[in-house]
Amino acid sequence: MLIFLQPRIVLLSVPKTGTTALEQALAPRAEIAFRTRPEIKHLNLRQYQNRIRPLLAPLGGPEFETVAVIREPLDWLRSWYRFRARDELIGHPNSTARVSFARFVDDYLHPGDRPAYARLGRQSEFLAGHDGKIAVDHLFRYEAMPALIDFLSQRLGTAIRLQRSNVSPPAATDLPPEAEARLRDALATDQAIWQAARQAP
Repeated sequence: MLIFLQPRIVLLSVPKTGTTALEQALAPRAEIAFRTRPEIKHLNLRQYQNRIRPLLAPLGGPEFETVAVIREPLDWLRSWYRFRARDELIGHPNSTARVSFARFVDDYLHPGDRPAYARLGRQSEFLAGHDGKIAVDHLFRYEAMPALIDFLSQRLGTAIRLQRSNVSPPAATDLPPEAEARLRDALATDQAIWQAARQAP
């Protein structure tokens, strides 16, 4: 999470949506930066509302506006799978190196006790306020990053150049049609939010 005081912007860090590249480019310009440890970097909207927004209230002035990125849900899961398949995680409970993508998806969708590698939430949960509704002021598609860069450049008054980072290793992520249909049905809410997010002009 990055906070910019002058333009009143809070950039939330949704995991696996290019946030590392955004952080590298913008952290030097932010007055407040929550970085490094995942549980600090990836504070969700409710955590921001509960813990951080009250600390900003004494500054006065207009409300801070929240900004976030959402990724196409199936691609988001593919990215998580590839990220957890990297060599340095082999032997760790989070590793997917010896698990097929179909098994990963099946475990992710299982309502009971999931293996550690499949314990992931939903992007919609990250972006929701206390009433369960999406409450981010400016939501952009990961697949349309130039639209976000244009928005931030205008609000921050500076050119922004991203460098690709935190790239996951390649891995097979095909699914049988029936498994993909079941997954897409389970992620229908996230899919609708992604479709409604801002695209490139």
